[in-house]
Amino acid sequence: METSAVVPTSLDSRTVYPTYDFNKTITDEWTPDLYDTTYPYYGIYSESVLSIVNWRNTKFIPSIHTVVFLVGLPLNIMAIIIFLVKMKVRKPAVVYMLNLATADVLFVSVLPFLIIYRFSGNNWLMGEEMCRFVMAAFYCNMYCSILFMTSISVDRFIAVAYAVRSLSWRTVNRAWLVCGVIWAISLASTVPLLVGEQTIFISELNITTCYDVQYSEDLRGFYFYYFTTLLSLLFFLPLFVTTFCYIRIIHNLSTIKMNNMRKRLRAIYLTVIVLCVFALCFGPTNVLHFSYYLQMYYYDDDSLYEAYTLSSTICSISCCLDPLIYYLASSQCQRYVYSLLGRKKDYRPPRRQHSALTDKEEYTEIMLR
Repeated sequence: METSAVVPTSLDSRTVYPTYDFNKTITDEWTPDLYDTTYPYYGIYSESVLSIVNWRNTKFIPSIHTVVFLVGLPLNIMAIIIFLVKMKVRKPAVVYMLNLATADVLFVSVLPFLIIYRFSGNNWLMGEEMCRFVMAAFYCNMYCSILFMTSISVDRFIAVAYAVRSLSWRTVNRAWLVCGVIWAISLASTVPLLVGEQTIFISELNITTCYDVQYSEDLRGFYFYYFTTLLSLLFFLPLFVTTFCYIRIIHNLSTIKMNNMRKRLRAIYLTVIVLCVFALCFGPTNVLHFSYYLQMYYYDDDSLYEAYTLSSTICSISCCLDPLIYYLASSQCQRYVYSLLGRKKDYRPPRRQHSALTDKEEYTEIMLR
C-alpha cells in the first residue's frame, strides 16, 4: 500500500524558498539542488523526491513484494481449493476463511503492477485508468482482509462463549450475507480513488508517478478527511473488536474444563499468534498512514512518507501468513493438504457429541487459525 509525496500549491511560511525572478525561466536562473531539503523541487519537497527515487523504493520494496507474490499466490489458491473441494462450505468459519483467501489472492494479484512500477524507478507506464484501478484494488483488498479477519474473530468468540445458543445464530447463509456486506463496503470505500487523478508527470526526473505524488491542497483537504475516516472505520474499529474478541476467547479457553490439556494450550497459543499477526501486519502501516495525514494537515510535513511506504511491505506479508496459520491450526486442514499433495496422513474421525463443552472443544480444533 502506498502513500503520497507532496506537491505544494502555495508558498508556506515554514519553508525557505530561493529568491527568484518569475519573468525568467527556471533553467536560466536557478537549478534546484535535490539534496537541499529546504528548497522545493518542481513543486515537490526535496525529501519526498529523494524518497521516491532511492534504492529502498526502487529495489527493496519491489523485492519484498515479489517474494510475497511468489509465495502468497500459490498458498492462497491451494487454500481456496481445499475450502471448496475438500472441506466444502458447510460452516460459517469456512465461509469467512474462503473469502479471506479470495481477498488475499486478489491482493497479491495486483502486486505485479506495483513491482514493475517500482523496479522501473517509480515510472508508471500503464496509463491513468490502470493506475486508478490498481490503487483502488490494493486498498479494497487490504480492508477486505482486515474485515474478514475481524469477522472470523467475532465468529470464534460467539462459538466459544455461547457454544449452544450460537448454533442457531451462526449459519452459512448469514455468514455469506456478512461477507457480501464487507465486499460492498470495501468496494464503495475506494470510489474516490477510481474517480480522482492519480498520476503526475515529473519532467525533471522524467517519470510519471502513480499515487506517490499528490498536490498538498488535496492531501490537506479531501484526502485528509477521506483517509482519516476510512482508517478509523476500517482499521481502528476492527482492531478494537478483534482484540476484544481474542482476549475473551483466551479467557474462556483458560477457564473451561477440557479433557485434552494439550489441545487447549495449542488453541490459546494459536489465538495469541493470530492476534499478533493482525496487529503487527496491519498495525504499523495503518497507524503511520493515519499519522502521516495528521502531520500533513497540522504541520505541512511529509517526513513520514518513507516510513509509511516501507511499512506497507509488512502489510503484504499477511497474505503469506494466513494460509500457514490455516494449516498449523487445523489437523483437518493438514490432512487435506497432505491429500492434495498425494501424501497420506493418519485420520482420526472427530467426535460428534453435542454438549456445550464439546462444542467449544470442536471449535478450537477445527480451523482455529
